[in-house]
Amino acid sequence: MICHIDAGNGIPIYEQIERQVKFAVANGWLLVGERIPSVRDLATQTAVNVNTVSRAYRDLQQQGVLIAIRGTGMVISGQAPQICKQDRLEMIRERLRSVLQEALQNQISVGEIRTLVDDEWHQLSQDQKTDEA
Repeated sequence: MICHIDAGNGIPIYEQIERQVKFAVANGWLLVGERIPSVRDLATQTAVNVNTVSRAYRDLQQQGVLIAIRGTGMVISGQAPQICKQDRLEMIRERLRSVLQEALQNQISVGEIRTLVDDEWHQLSQDQKTDEA
């Protein structure tokens, strides 16, 4: 399954679907030309309204991530990896900007922020290595 929906996280469900498809493409879990579940199949798998999935797919199609192939369904477009990697970076940039604005408002220095980032990155890297072992 390509999506896990969390109705309580404040992000609209159609947007959760869009984000998860984009992250799956950016990470190489969904490949160019790969068929994705039909609207009905994904709606059933995620217990989401068909119209919600349809909206997500329509938006992804407009963004150039998905293309419709007659008789086959929706597949990942050739441009999707570049689009999705760029969108993923932009989502992370927005979240980072929010954290940096909070740090600035609380007069936390650039050096302190760099130390925090380095420490957290190191810890997350170690945690990931432990999880993979």
